[in-house]
Amino acid sequence: MSGLTYEAVARFAQQGGTLYFAAIFIAGLIYALWPRHKEAFKRLAHLPLEKDESDHV
Repeated sequence: MSGLTYEAVARFAQQGGTLYFAAIFIAGLIYALWPRHKEAFKRLAHLPLEKDESDHV
């Protein structure tokens, strides 16, 4: 009989998915907090507050 049971595969998938999610989250966090991107994020954060010349109300 094979050593791969449903429980073993499910446990591997859960742990692998958790590690994958953690790696993607940490990569995104590093990207967002990298000093080189500070000015771009600051500009993008204020973008909704700027007056748009093409307002059609």
